[in-house]
Amino acid sequence: MTDTAPNLVPVFDGHNDTLLSLERRSQTPKERSFFEEASYDHIDLPRARKGGFAGGLFAMFTPSVRAKPKEGEEVDFKSPEHFKTVPQKEALDYTLKLLDIAEDLEAKGDGAVKICRSTGAIKEAMDADQLAMVLHVEGAECIDKDFEALELLYERGLRSIGPVWSRETIFGYGVPMEFEHSPDIGPGLTEVGKELVRQCNQRGIQLDVSHLNEKGFWDLAKITDKPIVASHSNVFKICPMSRNLTDKQLDAIAESKGLVGINFAVFFLRPDGQLNPDMPLDVILRHADYLINKLGEDGVALGSDYDGCLVAKDIKDVAGLPNLINAFRKADFGEELIAKIAHKNWISVLERAGI
Repeated sequence: MTDTAPNLVPVFDGHNDTLLSLERRSQTPKERSFFEEASYDHIDLPRARKGGFAGGLFAMFTPSVRAKPKEGEEVDFKSPEHFKTVPQKEALDYTLKLLDIAEDLEAKGDGAVKICRSTGAIKEAMDADQLAMVLHVEGAECIDKDFEALELLYERGLRSIGPVWSRETIFGYGVPMEFEHSPDIGPGLTEVGKELVRQCNQRGIQLDVSHLNEKGFWDLAKITDKPIVASHSNVFKICPMSRNLTDKQLDAIAESKGLVGINFAVFFLRPDGQLNPDMPLDVILRHADYLINKLGEDGVALGSDYDGCLVAKDIKDVAGLPNLINAFRKADFGEELIAKIAHKNWISVLERAGI
């Protein structure tokens, strides 16, 4: 990441869908290069340099619907077909396609991008102005019940897994994305899901409870011996969206010395749940304050969901991250606390997860 603007607070972010964005754009006339600045989507290397984006967890997510829409076709992302379980072989093939994209970015980046397999490697990459990429699977449909695919992906750099997206898998059940809807829906982890927790603990793979339903959350909390992490979730009491976290869940995360990454999706932030980017950054600060009170200063970070959601206009892409940092400053967040939220807490919790 040579040529990063000086005096920027480095941001290591807990969640983005940039690999998916690059793959899907490759099927359209709007194909884009990660190494060239675009006027659409959220993350590319030039805008990362402008905003101080130093790296993060890059999700490998398999959508239920992978065919590109026909020209002029309206897509209803709330339709049931977008929440169907994906067969394991299809999910693994697509995950490997996204992993190939990540490895291609590293190979063609002339040293600008580094896939990191340890917290030591993250620190080294950031010190060298390389973009530190940690590979994450969002929704573990690609993992088989015998965990052979888990070992394959681990060997290629996977270090974080969310057992479910907002749909059913062989491991557990995801929550719907519904406003004024409880996350307490459906049964808990399956027996295979409980074994996935143990397998990840043994290997040093972080487990992510974002998208997991409440009973699954409590099953994971009972089994894991690592910090509980929600990479891109917010406060249910402020925005009662089923994807957000209740006070009891936040208490359990705090007890485990875990972490919550604040999701920038406006409908996970706004108290009215509206899909409207005309939202002041004060709303993010309100979630941050609440999380600090519940989790302490070491338990709060960023989990933007860039390239996967609609965000506030003042942070419309990674180049806008300094606007959020300045909002923290104006709200009297000290520089050390800002550094913790921006990058230090993620690196610390990944270390505690055995990475």
